[in-house]
Amino acid sequence: MEMVGNLSLPLLVRNSPPSASTPKPSSITTLVINDFSSTSHSRTRMSIGKSSSHPNSGKPWSNHNLSSSGQHVLNTLLHSPADSIQLDNILAPLFTQPHPHPTHLSRDILAIIKALGFRKKSELALAVFDWVRNQQGCANLLTGSAIAVIVNILGKAGRVSSAASLLRTLEKDGFEIDVYAYTCLITAYASKGRYNDAVSVFNKMQRDGCTPNLITYNSMLNVYGKMGMPWSRVNALVDSMKVNGVAPDLYTYNTLITCCRRSSLYDEAVKVFDQIKMAGFFPDRVTYNALVDVFAKSRRPEEALQVLKDMESNGFSASIITYNSLISAYVRGGLLEEALRLKIQMVEKGIKPDVFTYTTLFSGFEKAGKDEFAFQVYEEMKAAGCKPNICTFNALIKMHGNRGKFLEMMKVFEDIKECGCSPDIVTWNTLLAVFGQNQMDSEVAGVFKEMKRSGFVPERDTFNTLISAYSRCGSFDQAMTVYKSMLEAGVSPDLSTYNAVLAALARGGFWEQSEKIIAEMKDGRCNPNELTYSSLLHAYANGKEIEKMKALGEEIYSGSIEPHPVLLKTLVLVSSKSELLMETERAFFELRKRGITSGLTTLNAMISIYGKKQVVSKANEILDFIYENGFTPSLTTYNSLMYMYSRSEKFQKSEEILRGVLKKGMKPDKISYNTVIYAYCRNGRMKEALRIFSEMKDSALVPNVVTYNTFVATYAADSMFVEAIDVIRYMIKQGCRPDQNTYNSIVDWYCKHNRKEEANSFVKNLGNIDPHVSKEEKSRLLERMARELP
Repeated sequence: MEMVGNLSLPLLVRNSPPSASTPKPSSITTLVINDFSSTSHSRTRMSIGKSSSHPNSGKPWSNHNLSSSGQHVLNTLLHSPADSIQLDNILAPLFTQPHPHPTHLSRDILAIIKALGFRKKSELALAVFDWVRNQQGCANLLTGSAIAVIVNILGKAGRVSSAASLLRTLEKDGFEIDVYAYTCLITAYASKGRYNDAVSVFNKMQRDGCTPNLITYNSMLNVYGKMGMPWSRVNALVDSMKVNGVAPDLYTYNTLITCCRRSSLYDEAVKVFDQIKMAGFFPDRVTYNALVDVFAKSRRPEEALQVLKDMESNGFSASIITYNSLISAYVRGGLLEEALRLKIQMVEKGIKPDVFTYTTLFSGFEKAGKDEFAFQVYEEMKAAGCKPNICTFNALIKMHGNRGKFLEMMKVFEDIKECGCSPDIVTWNTLLAVFGQNQMDSEVAGVFKEMKRSGFVPERDTFNTLISAYSRCGSFDQAMTVYKSMLEAGVSPDLSTYNAVLAALARGGFWEQSEKIIAEMKDGRCNPNELTYSSLLHAYANGKEIEKMKALGEEIYSGSIEPHPVLLKTLVLVSSKSELLMETERAFFELRKRGITSGLTTLNAMISIYGKKQVVSKANEILDFIYENGFTPSLTTYNSLMYMYSRSEKFQKSEEILRGVLKKGMKPDKISYNTVIYAYCRNGRMKEALRIFSEMKDSALVPNVVTYNTFVATYAADSMFVEAIDVIRYMIKQGCRPDQNTYNSIVDWYCKHNRKEEANSFVKNLGNIDPHVSKEEKSRLLERMARELP
């Protein structure tokens, strides 16, 4: 048996080519409709995926079940103007023909309703159904098949609530609702993303004594997969299925593999693959594509590629779906050159890249900070005549938003409708994420409100995005409130949810709570992945638990935890943030040793640590590497360079970089201006510092406590206490509350020069400067003075 990484994949055992009798998954809806061809109450059960002998299978609609009278009625309904249809006149002849046989009449009614549904005339189909139901003594002509078909028609027309209401009314009127009607309603709810409603219907049918069939179970497995149900719940459903004497088919197993995707359960997916052969089935193209997709989501591109090779060796040619999943796997792993080679390979095999191919590549380059390459992909896509879809627009919104180009971002949002698309749930989630990343909490709230006003119901990804958005805005309590709301709404957490909560905890340095959540995940909820451990590293770093952070790093280097590129890049970030130069360089060199491409975020971290340590030559080496390798420097890049020069003899270069940022059309942030202000203040150039301060306000950026503290500290250090106190009064007037550092700089100067009386006087009269200063703050300052002064 061949090995992939440290996994033993049974899929690599060469299988015999599929025989003609190999079960092939097909549309649930098609099978359900075909299964309703019988008009008797006791139908022959059809297994999903089994070959069907139904005469309409794979063919256009045929009215072979209609009598001549029924055909005449159908033709009249189809060709009469909608506003002139009189059902009493059209349908009555069916009932007045000489001695109509009930079975034949029932078959005609069913066939007419099905034909109208096939031609997308859902309103008319429902009208015929209701007409028959309301005729005295005719209700028994509506078989279980007719009920299931009308539910299916309403569901496909998007009228799921109407379908559910009809079933409740029929049940109240004494009709028996069978497994097929329930299954159609479950499928309808699932198609609209109303998964909790689908689960409720499934539970109700069992309470009512209606045993689910294979199609029902397969539908529910699909629902569980979309909901991200824990693997234990998915297995419990399969066990229930077997207990009820329903044997899984190939569609069942394929769906189970797909269920593994959301939580990156690649080990479980491989086990399901093995079960397929043990059950006597042969994997088909759907099986292989699903497995490729699981490995892609799990960021395991090598294993995904091995599945492709195995798939082709067993007689299945790769499709556009296969290659898109493979390209996604390499892009997720940051292996962009390999992803491009795959695109070339698929073209050589005669497979034309589609909008998903281009959008995945575009998103990958955007995330890596290679805007020029991203736009090259976008231009190639347009030149190939490939029309952008909503996924493309969402990627463009993300790119502009991540660069702080909010006007361009909202312009793309407006372009969506002009191009015949409509914003989807991902569009709204992307806007929420962008504003959250930029700590624009009012915009987050506004987008969420507009999203709901537009009719979008928050689902798991929305909740996950909101948790991340509010935590980035520093609203940890609000993030946790969203998490509780999600649970109250009956939405089960998945791997992404746990990672979003862990990221929120990490920002606050809550490492103990983070460890507890990871323990809960390992206890059967879902397998932690690289993002999980990445958040734990950040939690340790932000919680100043440097030794724990180093210990987790050693587990990664040793292989106890897989040294995934994401984790190595995180080690660069957290080590840089903690100003650990040796540890930062170790992680960076480990990335290079493994041949992993460093993204812009990683390179920015290297510039940051070299800048903090004043290793100017190394910082410039990284900057040259950024330019030479096609990366587009971000505002973070320039801010780190400004910081480096602000602490050096070449402090004026900080403003030069600021001017360059403005010239490139980028919008400097508070960090940019605060850094240049510090550069001038540190060197006693107060006139220039005040000029930058004025420019900052003119750019619509509100100075923060860091801005004002820089001035206060500088004036205090130069014994200019009148000016320092004027700054404090001004900042309070502007709505910015002083913090401990504001007053520390003044008290520390007095202490340094042994001026105890003046220090005491300052603290005693502090209420005259800051009316809101607390007694606790005064006590803290007096204690600080007592420690410093003899």
